[in-house]
Amino acid sequence: MALLELSHVETYYGDSHILFDLSLEVGEGEVVCLLGRNGAGKTTTVRSIIGLTPPRAGRITLRGRDLAGLPPFRIARSGIGYVPEDRRIFPNLSVGENLEVARKANGGDRVWTEQRVWELFPHLRELRHRPAGRLSGGEQQMLTIARTLMGNPEVLLLDEPSEGLAPLVVQMLREQLARLKASGLTIVLAEQNVHFVSGLGDRVYILEKGSVRYHGSMDAFLGDADIRQAYLAV
Repeated sequence: MALLELSHVETYYGDSHILFDLSLEVGEGEVVCLLGRNGAGKTTTVRSIIGLTPPRAGRITLRGRDLAGLPPFRIARSGIGYVPEDRRIFPNLSVGENLEVARKANGGDRVWTEQRVWELFPHLRELRHRPAGRLSGGEQQMLTIARTLMGNPEVLLLDEPSEGLAPLVVQMLREQLARLKASGLTIVLAEQNVHFVSGLGDRVYILEKGSVRYHGSMDAFLGDADIRQAYLAV
């Protein structure tokens, strides 16, 4: 059984139909990449999972438990961590305070503490007393991921994490996500940057106009120039 599964999901924004009969699955410990151009439905898929844009039809399950219809805070408590594209840090709180408010005291052997976060993001330790609103974009992205990890998620959803970051910061972030993958954390990564995900992902779903157009292993995807040209070339 898949850890996370979406079955025949239909999601709308008002009267606009965005996701059409969308199905995908994520196995425990996998990094699954959602790729596609702007407007393909990647963000809506992630928002559907976390409950910010609830589907009108279909099922979303975590370990077989149906999440569809639950409020976002209950979905988060069930084991889904969400890193939004716009980060949403608490700008007037320090880095350390941002982490403290997200602390969740469970998770068994996988409990995330400040110490584990500092090991993953050593630069944040140096900034732990700085107001989060004074961080750079890259530092805010690291803080958002760190804060989400403090909730001890089983599945980490990342929406366009490399968007708007300098190349050096993107490379650093990629290395940190690789360490998360090596730790066994299950990750769903919505991205446009194929280079960023190429060394991270196990499997790929390509979305276009709210539907899955391609599904395969990362190796198969990287070896298929026609698929990349058809669905990802601008």
